[in-house]
Amino acid sequence: MKILIAADGSACTKRLLAFIAAHEEWLGPQHRYTVLHCVPAIPHRAAAFVGKPQVQALYRDDAETVLRPIRTFLNRHLQGVAFVHRVGSPGSTIAKFASERRFDLVMMGTHGHGAMAGLVMGSVATKVMSLCRTPVLLVR
Repeated sequence: MKILIAADGSACTKRLLAFIAAHEEWLGPQHRYTVLHCVPAIPHRAAAFVGKPQVQALYRDDAETVLRPIRTFLNRHLQGVAFVHRVGSPGSTIAKFASERRFDLVMMGTHGHGAMAGLVMGSVATKVMSLCRTPVLLVR
């Protein structure tokens, strides 16, 4: 199975990783994992002022800050995990990436704020589920 792990580095991501590690059926060579971190885009005017090389470095540094501990954890349990980052709105970026790369499953943690908070603040998990044709497993 080809599995996409959407990671933001929060406590929700840590719970998702603990879930994977605690369930042996998710580990092993029968699955191929890719970990995706979405970096929010810097507003165009700010990016133009700072310059493209500095903006690209900022995106890379942000992604590496999130992905480094995940890489360390997963390398203890799995071999051959791919780590990527994309710039953009997390919900739509995750759904598009999952579709384009033809993943069998998207796994992600959810903050679980509830229906009212989701209506007011929006939810990346809700957006992914609404845009993605790939099955989504949420860990709360």
